[in-house]
Amino acid sequence: MEKIIEIKDLRKVYRIGNEKVVALDSVSFEVEKGEFCCLLGTSGSGKSTLLNLMAGLEKPTRGQIRIKDAYIEKMNEKKLAKFRQKYLGFVFQSYNLLPALTALENVSLPLAFRGIPKSIRDKRAKEMLEAVGLGTHLKHKPSQMSGGQQQRVGIARAFVGKPEIVFADEPTGNLDSKTSREVMELITKMARKNGQTLIIVTHDMEIARYADKIIRILDGNIESIEVCNKV
Repeated sequence: MEKIIEIKDLRKVYRIGNEKVVALDSVSFEVEKGEFCCLLGTSGSGKSTLLNLMAGLEKPTRGQIRIKDAYIEKMNEKKLAKFRQKYLGFVFQSYNLLPALTALENVSLPLAFRGIPKSIRDKRAKEMLEAVGLGTHLKHKPSQMSGGQQQRVGIARAFVGKPEIVFADEPTGNLDSKTSREVMELITKMARKNGQTLIIVTHDMEIARYADKIIRILDGNIESIEVCNKV
C-alpha cells in the first residue's frame, strides 16, 4: 500500500508565560492511501493539536509531517494555502458555514477559490447536496437548518473538490446519537466510494469503530495503534 501521510518524531510545545506545556511528544505513525484513520483520545490529550499540525494550521516545535511527498512544516502560508485547496478537505465540529450564504453557496465556495466557473461549481455543489440528502435545501441558509443538516452541508463542502485527504475534527460532537450515526455512515460511504483518505479526531469509541486504524493518544503520546479487521 502507498503511504500518503508520514509523521516522524513530531513534538509541539506551547509557552504560557514562563511555563512550557508539551502538547505532543515524539509522535510517529503512517497513514496509507484510502485508509480511514481515527485519532482517539480524551479532551486535552493532544489529538486536535496533532490534526492541526497535519493540516498545516500550526507549526511543530520539532519533527516531520510528510503528505504526498511534501513536507508541510517547511511550507510558507502561501504554499500551504495552495496545498490545502488542491489536496485537503475539512469537516468541523461547529460546521463553520457562512451564515449569509445558502447551502449551495457554502458548498461551492472551495471551487470558487480554485477559479472554477460559477455554472460548473453550482452544478457540482448541487450534485453534492443531493448526494447528502439535501437536494431540497439548496437555497436554505444555516439558520434555517438543523444541526444535522448543517453538518451534511459541511460534509458536502469538504468533498465537493474531491480532495485526496479529508480531515474531520469531532464531526459529530454537536449531534445526537442517531444523527451521529447517519453522519458517520455518510462520511465513510463517500470516502470509500472515492478512494479518499479520512483522518478523524474523536473522543467517542462508537465513532472510532468505523475506522481501519485507531491511534489512541494520551497526554501527547501514542498509547497504542490498532489496525481493525474489516469484514
